[in-house]
Amino acid sequence: MSRTILIVEDNELNLKLFRDLLSAEGFRTVLARDGATALEEAAATPPDLILMDIQLPHMSGIEAARQIRATEALSRIPIIAISAFARRGELGLEAGDFCDDYVVKPILPSALLSTVRRFLH
Repeated sequence: MSRTILIVEDNELNLKLFRDLLSAEGFRTVLARDGATALEEAAATPPDLILMDIQLPHMSGIEAARQIRATEALSRIPIIAISAFARRGELGLEAGDFCDDYVVKPILPSALLSTVRRFLH
């Protein structure tokens, strides 16, 4: 059975890159271009993992992830933050606030796949 990854990214080029890379590895992908859509998609069909861009329009990835964590049915879904400039402490990794891990942009495909596989073994 294919594992589902919700990709939350507002940049079309990055969205296509992530989708193509993960699809080629056999993952099913669901796409969201903003935090509100991510919340809707996660609630409608809970994914096995969420890739969450931090800089999103209207609602930051941090806020979207906090709301996901606050929803009992979604609270245990691993969330991997994607950021070009956030520092580890800003992503809430130490306390496990909302993010389980992160990858830095520009994304190295091997780093992204390695991180995803760690959570979806």
